[in-house]
Amino acid sequence: MKLKQLVFWTIGAIFVAISAMPSAKAQTALEIVITEGQDSARPIAIVPFQFRGEGESPYNFAEIVAADLRRSGRFGPVSNNQLPARPGKDADVRDYAAWARLGVEAMLVGEVTPLSGGRYQVTYELIDPLRGQITGGSAQALVDGQLVDSNDHIIEGRTSVVGEGQFRQYAHRISDVVYEALTGERGAFLTRIAYIYVDFDLENPYHLMVADYDGYNERVLLRSPEPLMSPTWSPDGNKLAYVSFENGRPEIFIQDIYTTSREKLTSFQGINGSPAWSPDGTKMAMVLSKDGAPNIYVMDIASRRLEQITDHWRIDTEPSWTPDGKSLTFTSERGGRAQVYRVDLSSKQIRRVTFEGEANLGGVVTPDGNGLVVVHRANGRFHIARQDFPSGNLMVLTETSLDESPSVAPNGSMIIYSTTYRDKQVLALVSMDGRFRARLPSRDGEVKAPAWSPFL
Repeated sequence: MKLKQLVFWTIGAIFVAISAMPSAKAQTALEIVITEGQDSARPIAIVPFQFRGEGESPYNFAEIVAADLRRSGRFGPVSNNQLPARPGKDADVRDYAAWARLGVEAMLVGEVTPLSGGRYQVTYELIDPLRGQITGGSAQALVDGQLVDSNDHIIEGRTSVVGEGQFRQYAHRISDVVYEALTGERGAFLTRIAYIYVDFDLENPYHLMVADYDGYNERVLLRSPEPLMSPTWSPDGNKLAYVSFENGRPEIFIQDIYTTSREKLTSFQGINGSPAWSPDGTKMAMVLSKDGAPNIYVMDIASRRLEQITDHWRIDTEPSWTPDGKSLTFTSERGGRAQVYRVDLSSKQIRRVTFEGEANLGGVVTPDGNGLVVVHRANGRFHIARQDFPSGNLMVLTETSLDESPSVAPNGSMIIYSTTYRDKQVLALVSMDGRFRARLPSRDGEVKAPAWSPFL
């Protein structure tokens, strides 16, 4: 029993006991439920796209875009019944002042035109209504000594041909464009999440799942009678590495998410856990206990050559790469309690990087390399926190219960993590500043160990 508990600790499920609570059959995807943070969001107008064909529009692009921007925590789309008009393009806007009075900083308008063969032309424009009010929707600029019309109130505008099966994906793409145009940061709506779904009423209760970031297009990659843990994405977004107990012991597998083909990466004696891809996708950091205590190793995936990175008699676990691929952070008990340390891969020099609270663990380096997201323990409670580099300032971001397994969106704006809600394990979201929070509960069963994909 002690060995099994140690295995679960070191492969990233430190505070997760595999629950025997029964639940109903899984039916549908996760659903994002916003719980806090909309009061501070920036107002924006997302106008329903005009359909330039017969009958009803085949897809509600505006609904998806509005939902994406609302879930980002940065924007608060105004309700449709507040819109003063429903233009399909900038040329249809008759009164910019009416839109400016709404207080919105931008308005998105669009048109959908049917083509042959199940294809549609989708055109959209992102408009600054205040600038449009000042210029009257048109202005002139001096270019090469000549006055030309300038539509500088149009922040962004694009046209694409989209097939019927690409509607939702393209709506997320529009969201990415709008988000980047208004924030200067790349959007992360065209991303996916991987997670473990558990339902003990099923013959194979453990499921490795992949879904769009918002829970749609859910797909089962693997069903298993034994625990599955610690999914992690390859940098190109095509594969997942994870830990499986299907053969009665922890082993690390790599699986292609498109072909579902998989290969066993490690099956050493003892612990094989906490896989983490290097930024260039050629190496895998992991925890192995084949030589005694659990320590950090790095494997060259092509050659299977192993390099031992740490060598300590206490537990070292949960490696995370820095964006430059030159260092790893990891959790260790070498100081008596779990804290996060950093090791330089060339010199093997190790330094402690977390000090506040009773413990810090599960560290994940932010995509810009300027911070660390951790599970922070204080007063016996576990919360998600962010620590900045190099100041060391730590900010607790969550107020939920038994938070764990944080994973950061590739643009660094949000954190997805596992928590407990109504005695069930669910996924949750929190913005990097802590002002926006949401839950992603499953209608049945439990979900845990989330991993946010890279940009796709």
